[in-house]
Amino acid sequence: MIIMKPAAKASEIQAVISRIGSAGLRADVSKGEGQTVIGIIGDESRVDFDRLRAMRGVESARHIQAPYKLMTKEYLQEDSISIDANGIRVGGNEMVYIAGPCSVESYDQLARIAAQVKDAGAQVLRGGTFKPRTSVHSFQGLGELGLKHLQKVGNDLGMATITEVRSESHAELVASYVDILQIGMRNMYNQDLLEAVARQNKPILFKRGNSAQIQEFLSYGQYIIAAGNRQIMLCERGILPLGGSFEPETRNTLDLAAIPVLNSKTPFPVIADPSHATGRKDLILPMSMAAVAAGAKGLIIEVHDRPEEALSDGPQALLPSQLKELIRKCDEIHELVRRSD
Repeated sequence: MIIMKPAAKASEIQAVISRIGSAGLRADVSKGEGQTVIGIIGDESRVDFDRLRAMRGVESARHIQAPYKLMTKEYLQEDSISIDANGIRVGGNEMVYIAGPCSVESYDQLARIAAQVKDAGAQVLRGGTFKPRTSVHSFQGLGELGLKHLQKVGNDLGMATITEVRSESHAELVASYVDILQIGMRNMYNQDLLEAVARQNKPILFKRGNSAQIQEFLSYGQYIIAAGNRQIMLCERGILPLGGSFEPETRNTLDLAAIPVLNSKTPFPVIADPSHATGRKDLILPMSMAAVAAGAKGLIIEVHDRPEEALSDGPQALLPSQLKELIRKCDEIHELVRRSD
């Protein structure tokens, strides 16, 4: 990275960017309150760092050892990360609760549940519209009709909205309806999809893949930054060893230790998904509380008022009344954690 002097002129910053571009590489610019840092995207061996250090306005130029350098606190300045989803600040002093049904099944179903999750204290409404499913016989979602329902209900209730983008071809369409775009665990490695979603210039909930190491997770997150988008929320949603689960009592293993590790390495807020991690409604409350204690800045919870009728993931959906109790307890824990910082 190239660290510019606090008094560096815009022309001096542009000269460094142009020098990087002349080597066939791209520059990522991180501007904080008092300093500008320029990252290099591409094969750094093609750049003469001694010449960069000698340029006007440059304070220093050095290598970052981590392979996910564009995601690190060493490169990114804390005040350069700002995530605002339709008025909801993510990563600030307040917890963010994302809640709603696994799938948008109808307008009436979504409107009914959304009113209840808002009353429970959730700020963001979730609902799947293009559903990635293991079986072709399972409910695949309502597609654009579901997006229209999500947009209308969100607008009527004053809630931000989120849904998963399953395909590159859906990126622009989904972005035209919702406030936050989700990359599911199946697509963590999908470079083309990451870049297509990043270009929509909206906040992104980026889920960790089933067996992905933290280094892999952050390395693929760089594709989002390289495409010009830093509005990233990192989501821990439970992992599996290669070959499948070794513990049948839970769907996945919620990697609670990953939360403080991610917080130590990157400035991006970490959201926990205990619904998909456990697959059991009786485990969601204790794992949510544990995730908040570990440093999560938000939770994404599946909620359905008639789980026995749900077209997907009914067994792991909380009732709205249970969500209200979860939010109350998690807010108390978050306040204790915040005071101890």
